[in-house]
Parts: sequence; C-alpha cells; structure tokens
Amino acid sequence: MQPAIDRFGAVTDATKKIAFVSSGSEDADKAAENLRKRYGDHALDEADCVVVLGGDGLMLETLHKLMNTSIPAYGMNFGSVGFMMNEFAETDLITRINVAVPTRIHPLAMEARDVAGGVHKALALNEVSLFRSSYQAAKIEILVDGESRMDELTCDGILLATPAGSTAYNLSAYGPILPIDSPLLALTPISPFRPRRWRGAILPNRAVVTFKMHEVEKRPVSAVADNVQFQDVVEVTVREDRSQTAQLLFDSGHGLEERVLNEQFRY
Repeated sequence: MQPAIDRFGAVTDATKKIAFVSSGSEDADKAAENLRKRYGDHALDEADCVVVLGGDGLMLETLHKLMNTSIPAYGMNFGSVGFMMNEFAETDLITRINVAVPTRIHPLAMEARDVAGGVHKALALNEVSLFRSSYQAAKIEILVDGESRMDELTCDGILLATPAGSTAYNLSAYGPILPIDSPLLALTPISPFRPRRWRGAILPNRAVVTFKMHEVEKRPVSAVADNVQFQDVVEVTVREDRSQTAQLLFDSGHGLEERVLNEQFRY
C-alpha cells in the first residue's frame, strides 16, 4: 500500500509512523500516553520519526540509537534547557514534523587506551572530555595531526566539542560557540592552571587530536564521550567521523542554526 500524500507532498497523519520516547518524568509520561492514543506508536526501527519527550540528555541518548538509520528525531521539551528540543503541543504533530527543518550532525570518534593496555571506542555528538580523577591536577600533552602543540597543560580537564556541542559544556567552560554548519571543532581547557591564560583553540574538523596523559599513576584521568566514561586513560585520540550521521528536526524558524546565533547575543 502506497502512503497517502497531501498536496504539499508530505505524508499524511494516517500513514506517518511515530515512535515515542519519554524521559520517565510524570509530565513526560502523561504527554507520551496522550500522544500515543492520538497518533499511535511504533518500534524505533519501524518508525518514520522518533518523538523524544524529555531534555537534551534523552535526545542525545536517542540520537545515538538512531545513528545512520536515516530516522530523524523530533524533540519536545520536558527538561531544563531543551536546546535540542521544540516546544510541546499535542495538536498538529504530524504537520509540525512534515514541515520541520532537518539538521544533520556528525559525531566525534574517540579511541582511548587505559593503563592496563585496554582500548575503548565511543562516539560523541556533543563533546569528548577529559577530567582529573583525583585531587591532583591533570597534566596533558596535546597533539594535533601528530604534532605536539602543547607539551603540558596542567588543568582540571579539557574537551573537544562539535558545533552542535559547542553551546553545551563547552560554553560553560568559556569555549567558543561554533556555527552549526561550520567545518570546525572547539578545543577548550577546563580550569587551566598552567598556562593559565590559554583559552583553547579552534581547529578544522579534519584535525586528529591526541591527548597524552603525564604522571598517570599520580594524576589519574577519565575520558568521557557524551555519556560514556572510561577510567585511568593514558592516551586518547579524537577525530570527526563524517561517515556517521544523526538527524534532528526543528520547527521552522527555531532550528539549531538560529539557536546557536541567539546564544551568542545572550547576556
């Protein structure tokens, strides 16, 4: 059976397959129940679109599951920030999805080696972060494309953010906001002690960034890719993986590009 198409070329309400994902909060669960009654519900791998009811954390988790499936995610905010979300409304959901503006984002691929020689891999849509794991400051060497650019950064940590993630933890650490379609990455220190005035760097998205930990027994460091963490790392390599894609949908006039621009004029 061919899907019904309206005069604008969009799939109509009767044929749009939606999967609903809820954060588990009382309000989000109630909204999900009402929406399922109204629009039906499908498994993630059978859906034309996944509607995420929660905050940015749940959206990131869902996007990881949808990576490379071509299934877009449309968020409605039940969290605190909701940078990746749209406003909640029960009505006209299919129409909103059909006319929504797609934003495609590529993850960072992280490879981390720990003190025992184990190798761990993970993807990050927002950022890869390194954090000190004890009262001792971390000491980290930074290499870009195999060339050492900083012999030793003494700090609480450091992160490498995508344009999509540049307004998240990167911004809180006083890193730069990157336009969503820019071929750039933000390298931002977290509470740098030496050199104290170094504020980070903006790198091309083709750069391969390697972090080497110094004095690892005395100064343990953990590596985090979005919400996946590995302890006691000695070397971490990060690069953008453009072979992998996740897709977000935003209401017209409220896309990620517009939100990134607005964020730069907040005071």
